[in-house]
Amino acid sequence: PPAYPDEREGRALVSSFLPPAVKDREGWAADIFSAFAALRIPPTPDNICAAVAVIEQESTFQADPQVPGLPRIVRKEIDSRRERLHLPKLLVDTALLKGSPDGRSYSARIDALRTEKEMNHLFEDMISELPHGKDLLGGYNPVRTGGPMQVSVAFAEDHVKEKAYPYPRKGSIRDEVFSRRGGLYFGIAILLDYPAPYTQPLYRFADFNAGRYSSRNAAFQQAVARLSGQALALDGDLLRYTDGNPSSEPSATLQALERLAPRLGFSRSEMLRDLRLEKVSRFAQTPLYGRVFALADGDAGTRLPRETLPRIDLKSPKIQRKLTTAWFAERVDARHRTCLGRNRAATP
Repeated sequence: PPAYPDEREGRALVSSFLPPAVKDREGWAADIFSAFAALRIPPTPDNICAAVAVIEQESTFQADPQVPGLPRIVRKEIDSRRERLHLPKLLVDTALLKGSPDGRSYSARIDALRTEKEMNHLFEDMISELPHGKDLLGGYNPVRTGGPMQVSVAFAEDHVKEKAYPYPRKGSIRDEVFSRRGGLYFGIAILLDYPAPYTQPLYRFADFNAGRYSSRNAAFQQAVARLSGQALALDGDLLRYTDGNPSSEPSATLQALERLAPRLGFSRSEMLRDLRLEKVSRFAQTPLYGRVFALADGDAGTRLPRETLPRIDLKSPKIQRKLTTAWFAERVDARHRTCLGRNRAATP
């Protein structure tokens, strides 16, 4: 492989691909290259532009992006938690009028919310400081993604168990996600730091939105649907999950596979053994994956796609219109192509 560029060269290369209107180009270029170097990801034009395109789509290069309607989102969240716990409205409203660590009342802070970082600090303060805060929120912080790449806090907390965080920490890993440097490090890790088996970056962008290997798994679901004659949601989740762990309730994909058991020649436990690898690269080397595609290719008389865009509607309090994973991936892919055109000298 070519020698890894030094810091000065690396920053200059990243800077050459940034959109013209980006403020503090040097700072962004330094933090992006620093993440590439820490993860030892080759800083190729394709990889740099993948990161740049996602940042542009998720935050338009704002380290702490503004989210419209946050006060409404937070009050709705507090109300639904209060109702679930059967707490009197007056009790909660009175508690929110109390002073918070920054001198303002919690209610005033809610009304002034503009960014996810402010919202994250607000919930952390409410959980630790507010009377009944622990009862009301139970340690639950509704801010699950943050930073310039909108990376999942849960992913970041898992990632540091596998790879040491390369920067001095100024608080919790959750706090680091909301910093520009930390948000870029974890975002670039989830986007690029795994062996994606795809022919085009488009499918990696879909994975960034829907979860690693979702595009590969959606193609597997398509093959299973074709073989079984059963319509399946091509969502890239081959099992059902509860709190991130496989559920005992069978998924539609597993049920379709069970109907195919005589043709496939696998028991339920053998299928489950292979399906449990759906979130890692090795799933594509399992007997189940190989057998499904061998049969599906044979029936079709041609090699079926091993990648397809998952069909998922995006749901979040922050999303006000009907959007899908395919919409996200195609938008980022267009930005990726534009980015590559910014430095034609470096692009093969």
